[in-house]
Parts: sequence; C-alpha cells; structure tokens
Amino acid sequence: MTPFFFNEGAGLKISLAQINPVVGDFSYNSGKIIRQAEEAVKQGCDLVIFPELALCGYPPQDLLERDSFISDLEKAMQKLVADIQGICVICGTVERRSGSKSGKPLYNSAVAFEDGKILFSARKRLLPTYDVFDETRYFEPGTTSELFTYKDLSLGVTVCEDIWNNEGVFPRKLYSIDTVAEMSESATIDMIINLSASPFQIGKPAVRYNIFSTLCRQYDVPLLYVNQTGGQDSLLFDGQSMALGRDGSIVAQAERFQEDMIVIDTDDLVRKACTTAHEPAVPEQEDTGAVFEALVMGVKDYVGKCGFSKALLGLSGGIDSSLTAAIACVALGPENVTGVALPSPYTSKESIEDARQLAENLGCNFDIIPITPMFQSALETLEPLFNKEGQATGLGPDVTEQNLQARIRGNILMALSNKFGALVLSTGNKSEMAVGYCTLYGDMNGGLAVISDVPKQLVYSLSRYVNRDREIIPMQIINKEPSAELAPDQRDQDDLPPYDMLDKILAAYLEEHKGVDQIVESGFDRDVVEDVVRRIKINEYKRKQAPLGLKVTSKSFGYGRRYPTAQNYKEY
Repeated sequence: MTPFFFNEGAGLKISLAQINPVVGDFSYNSGKIIRQAEEAVKQGCDLVIFPELALCGYPPQDLLERDSFISDLEKAMQKLVADIQGICVICGTVERRSGSKSGKPLYNSAVAFEDGKILFSARKRLLPTYDVFDETRYFEPGTTSELFTYKDLSLGVTVCEDIWNNEGVFPRKLYSIDTVAEMSESATIDMIINLSASPFQIGKPAVRYNIFSTLCRQYDVPLLYVNQTGGQDSLLFDGQSMALGRDGSIVAQAERFQEDMIVIDTDDLVRKACTTAHEPAVPEQEDTGAVFEALVMGVKDYVGKCGFSKALLGLSGGIDSSLTAAIACVALGPENVTGVALPSPYTSKESIEDARQLAENLGCNFDIIPITPMFQSALETLEPLFNKEGQATGLGPDVTEQNLQARIRGNILMALSNKFGALVLSTGNKSEMAVGYCTLYGDMNGGLAVISDVPKQLVYSLSRYVNRDREIIPMQIINKEPSAELAPDQRDQDDLPPYDMLDKILAAYLEEHKGVDQIVESGFDRDVVEDVVRRIKINEYKRKQAPLGLKVTSKSFGYGRRYPTAQNYKEY
C-alpha cells in the first residue's frame, strides 16, 4: 500500500495516558481521566488516549451482569463526555447492544468523543478466553473493523487482543479474523491505535514488542499502545505504554508499574520510516527487578484497594517470609508492617535471631509469640484419641503434629489481624504450593499470597535483588538450607527433590504443558517426575482454598488455571 506522509510541522500531538483505575469506582476513575485530559490540553495535545475499559477498570468480571452497574457506568460516561472540552478523547468503556435479541448484551468498546459529542466507537472483535481471560462470558464481538477519521488521518482503533492475531508472529492463529488486515484492505491506515489492559508476566513485554514492531513494518504505519497499570486482585498490569515508528522502533515509552503520561508528535513517528539500515533493538527480557516491582505494586494496590493500610505476617527466619516482608515494607512502608516470630519446640535460636535481624534491617514492627504452650496443650487434649483403647501401640508422631503447629500459628496471625485490622500476608512460594508442601488453615492462612506464583529459585534471585545496595535480608537466611522446622532436624529436601530440579519440572508441566514422557526425555528421572505430577494432582483441593495470589508467570494457580479436583486422569 502507499504510505501516508504527514506534512512536516503539521503533525498531531497525542497523549498516551497510562492510569491505574479501581474496578467499579466510576467517580474515582472519571477524576483521573479528566485530570489527565486537562494536562494533555495544557501540553497542547489534540488527542488523548486511555486504556481498555478505563472508566470501569479491568477486569470487572461478573459486575458486568448487573444492570445497575451498566446503568451507572453509562451515566458516568455521559458525564465524562460532557465534562471534557477542548481535546479529542479515546477511552475504553462498555456499550450496550441494541436491536438484537440474541447474543451477549454488551460490547467492549473504544469510544472517541470531543466537546460533548461521541464521534466514533470501535467494538472489540477478538475476545480472549484463555488463561485469566473470559470475555465471551460477557461481551459480543464487534462485527466490523472501521477506521476513525480525525483531522484527515485514518486511525485504526483497536482494543487489546484485536492485534494479537498476526500470522507473522503466532504459529497458530487463535481467530479467523485479522482486524488490521481488514482495515488495510478497506483504506490506507495512517496509524494503529491499541487500547489495552494487558497483564504482566515474565517475558511478556518482549512478546508485545515483537507483535507491535511486526505490524509497523508489515503495514508501514506507526503504532500507539496504551496499557493499564496497577494491581487488580491477582493481576498485575505493568503499563509500559509506547509509541512506535513505522520501522517498529520505540519512539517513546511510559514507565512500568506506575501511572504515567507520554506526549508524542506524529511527525516524530513518521520520521521513523522503513529506511533504517538496522533492526530496532528488542527490549530486554523481563529481569528480576521487574518481578520485584510487580509484586510491590500488587501488594500496595491490593491492600489499599481493599481498604487496609497495614499488614502482618509470620517471620520464620526463612527466605520465603523474609522476601515477603521486604516486599511488604517497600509497598506499605515498614511502619505499617508487623512481623511475628512464632517459635515452636523445633525452632532454632538462629531462626529467631535471623527474623529479629531482618525486622531491624527493614525497620518494621516485630513481636515474638512462642507457640509451645498451645502446642503442648493441644497434644494433651488429643492424646487420649491418638492412643485410643484397642490400639496396641497407639499412633505415634507424624505429619499431624507438624500441621498442628502450622495451624496454631495461622490462628494466632488471624487473631492479630482481627484485633488490629491488618491484612495477613501468606508467605508460601509456587514450588511449595504446586506439590502441597504447605498446611491448609495453617501457613496458607491469609488475605493475600504474595509469592505464591514465584518459584523457589526465583525467590533466591529476588532476595539477592533486595540486597543489591546493602544487606537487608541477612545472608545467613539466604545461605541456610530450607526447613519448615516442624520436626527434629527437618529439611525440605527430605521430602522434596532439590528445588533447582523441582522448579524445572514444574515449569515444564505447568507452564509448557509437557507430559510426563516429554519431561523424562529431557533428562529427569521418571520416578521423580511421576511423584511431582502426582503431588500436583492430589493437592488441587488445597490450592482452591488458598488466598488470592499475585500472578507473575505464564500460568499461575488461581482462576487462570481450571482443573477439576475430583478427577482420575493419571499421567504416571
């Protein structure tokens, strides 16, 4: 196709407004949108673009089934259209369908308006249903891909998944429709605009860049991408909105994991034409720092959006609780975090001192509550049943006594939460959650599982990242052999494969969807692989009762992973 060239010096100034909305808080979200639009006007912008479903927040889930929610959203949209003057706005919202008695009643739309008038609406056509997405539950797909003409420019306005179907990027296209291809066949596209609510996961920014740059080069057009930021339940939105030139290179990019606004001139995008002698640089794969920032943002937003200001957690002197405490202190401020050591008869003095030293380094509150008296009392109460008449030797100590200690600790933490209004953070990692190396109603208690999608090896990397400038997590915690300290001389590796091996098997099975035979063929012992897969299966019931966890990998435990608890498919 023949590329369109802007007149030099006559380009548009466009603002990409990356905001952190609160689901269902129309007044709060409207205020953000209005303030960003006013700032864009001050900077001389002609157009300001907001993320997907910016007015109601993403994802609203089953709130969309409530007529009152949709009615209030419509009123908020009408007021927003009337209140913003002097600039064209493209904003994500929900539209009702009219004139049809079949199909879903709503559209996921990008609506353009200016000076009190709605100018254009693009309805999302490709509705994802994989992983954490379930959009066909609520929305009807749009039927056409039309261009929005604004100041003599033909703008290809799309919503998130609408551009995630390019055959030059994906080996298997998920949809029969290619929205950008359809637009290009009808007329010349001067610019692709994408409103998005794209959650973070490790490596995803590089995937996005590959999609965007491929489209730019294929259609010889600039691309503007505006993403939501902030935490919404388990989902973490990284933002990183960007403007790409016609050669696919990044002209401007917003900050990650925070609200930001970038202003670009279309002349700058056009100058990035397909005449460069080199390929644009691909952004680096997500590093440990990005995961740490994501978890900090997730804790801050979940605690704050749920109406809390303080958090507490058990500090065992181990690496998992230490990392969780470090994340919480950055997110909430150390003065709002309390660590509680809960030593049992098997807790070493070194663990208590390590927990105390960590709290001092972080500057958070610290308390010690020994659980030995409660544990002994519980054992005495249960002893007659454990050694019931008719049993020749009685029932000796086993995992029951270990779980009892964990549940006493869980009860104490929840009591402190009730009394002082602090949210309990559970501290288990993904490796433990996967194989059930955790106690239901014990260490799994809490309101938010901060690192439940962080494999053990990444826990170590994140802990070293925390110490990048100075020692915060004591090195003896990082270097010690992991132990639950619920029995004499207990070590995690007495019950589990080495974590470096376990994490690789879990990644292959959970994230890459490989079967037992495939994993064994890659070099792992069959007995070990079969045992890991067996544990994953039989502990599904625990994970379904676990606290909500923050998602950072491609497949986390939570509503993005839907496996039946009662089932009998065996791969081992």
